This record gives sequence, C-alpha cells and structure tokens, in this order.
Amino acid sequence: MHDGADSLNTPETVQSKRHKGIYMLPNMITLAALFGGFYAIVMSMNGRYDLATAAIFVAMVLDSLDGRVARMTHTQSAFGEQMDSLSDMVSFGAAPALIAYEWGLRDLGRWGWIAAFVYCACAALRLARFNVNTSVVDKRFFQGLPSPAAAALVAGFIWLATEAGLSADELAWPMFAITLYAGLTMVTNAPFYSFKDLSMKRSVPFASIVLVALVIAVINIHPPTVLFGLFVCYALSGYVIYAVRKAKGQPTSVISTTTDEPDERGLHD
Repeated sequence: MHDGADSLNTPETVQSKRHKGIYMLPNMITLAALFGGFYAIVMSMNGRYDLATAAIFVAMVLDSLDGRVARMTHTQSAFGEQMDSLSDMVSFGAAPALIAYEWGLRDLGRWGWIAAFVYCACAALRLARFNVNTSVVDKRFFQGLPSPAAAALVAGFIWLATEAGLSADELAWPMFAITLYAGLTMVTNAPFYSFKDLSMKRSVPFASIVLVALVIAVINIHPPTVLFGLFVCYALSGYVIYAVRKAKGQPTSVISTTTDEPDERGLHD
C-alpha cells in the first residue's frame, strides 16, 4: 500500500506540483486593466463621466501591455489568456455600455437599453470568436473591430462632448448610433489592421522617431478631439480595406481557408 502512494510522490511529481501557479507580473497588469473598467462603471454611476472615460483609456493602455510583458518575460499562460478575455469583457464590453446608457441613452427608454445591450452582447461575441479563431486568423488583421477600439469610440464621444460642454439630452440619438455602430462592427468580418507585425526590436529610420514626436504633439493640442478622430478613422478603416480588397478581387476574409476545426467552420465564413 505504501509503495503505491510513494510512487505517486516522486521528486518529479512534487517538483511539477510546486511549479503550478500563476505569473504575477502580466496578471497584475490585467487586474489593473480590470480595475480601470470597474472604476469607470462606478464613476459613471456617480455622474463623473470625465473620470469614467479616462479610466477606459487607461484600461486600454494596460490591456496593450499585459500580453507584450508576458511575451517579453516568457510568462505566457492559458490562465493569463482567459483572465485577459474576462478583463476585456468588463473594461471594453460592460463598462462602455453602462457609461453610454447612464450618460445619454437612459432618456431614450427601451431604445437606449437595447442599444447598450447590443453593444455589450456584441463585445462578448467578438471576444468569444477571437478566442476560437486565434490559430486561423491572419495575425496582421483583426476580424471585426477590436473591443478596445470600440470602447474608445464610445468613451471618446462622451469625453469630447463633456469637454465641449454639450448636453447629453441633445446627443442622445448620436450616442445611440455610435453605440450600435461600435457594437455591430465588432462582429463583422471586416479586416482591421492589428499592428502586430510592427516590431519594437527592429531598427527604424530616424524620421520614424520624429513622426512619433509629431503625433504626440498633435494629440496634446486637444486630446479628446484628436483621439476621437483617430478612433473614428480606425473604426472606418476596416470597411475601406474590405472595399479595396473586394474591388481588386482579393480575398476579403482574414480567416484561413484551411482549418482542422470542422465544427467551427461556420464562424469562419
């Protein structure tokens, strides 16, 4: 009896058990992004939409860092991937929908909460599709508008309107249109450039650094206007790429035509 028990507790088994756990650094960044989304919801409930929208943008920056930090420190894990998706659902799915509803959609009655729910549901569908299509999507593009960009579109509009002193009552229907557009664009098949083929480790021309400095300077002229304008352009770029590819007779889908997942081929059309 003791021999069987001892055989299960070999040094290799004990060593593998000790190594099971989670990596602190990338998951701490993910938790910080999650807190940004939670903070945005709380601030919107208190009527502080300036802080709520700022928290969404902070969560975006943190979300862009956790994966890069994990790859740089070789601390990628399945747990981290799932944690990142759940954090994104709160920060870029539920939070923007609730902020939009609290700020401008509430007065539209059922139309308001329908728009907010459509956005939230589309964010969930987009994240789920991203998870199952990771291995078959062209890494240079996203299939549909990424959820952080959709959140920036919604939050950016509110930030710009708040800074301009515009009343939410006057902008209820534009908020409705932007919320629906952002939500539905997340679940389209339009290809949006991912910027993943840009490497920070490669040398670049000196002019590239000058260009970055100019972009930072332009953003500082009036951050709400410039950032909202940039995300509007990005939110339209997928349809432009789709139309150009269609006109040239090129494939418009970013999904590989070969897959070993026959049960999911319906998602790849």
